[in-house]
Amino acid sequence: MDTNNKIKWILRVAIFGVFFGHAMFALDGNPKWVQWIMDFGGWEKELATQLLFMVGLLDTFVAFAVLIKPIRIILLWAVIWTTWTAFMRVLPFIGDPIWDFVERWANIGAPLALLLLIGWPRNWKEWFK
Repeated sequence: MDTNNKIKWILRVAIFGVFFGHAMFALDGNPKWVQWIMDFGGWEKELATQLLFMVGLLDTFVAFAVLIKPIRIILLWAVIWTTWTAFMRVLPFIGDPIWDFVERWANIGAPLALLLLIGWPRNWKEWFK
């Protein structure tokens, strides 16, 4: 296996760890995250819990999809989602320090690096390869 493929596998496993680990917290109904969803959307606890569960299912899908066969559109979603969830930490209703955002840059960088290693798509169809 050449170095480029080794790097891709390291990134695939890293992304799997990020998404599967977060999925387990979401599927377990992390109370802090339920509260964030309630505060962000103004939703009741039951709906926030259901939404968090759906996020957990989606994160599980992303984790296994990237591990089995990374597809560019899924990697793009991973970059967007990790950027949003990192940025969300510094929103006023959560109020974490900026370092909670900085600490999560690797979560953003891993899917972005894998996307760039696989190759930025040249057309719409390539997003789904």
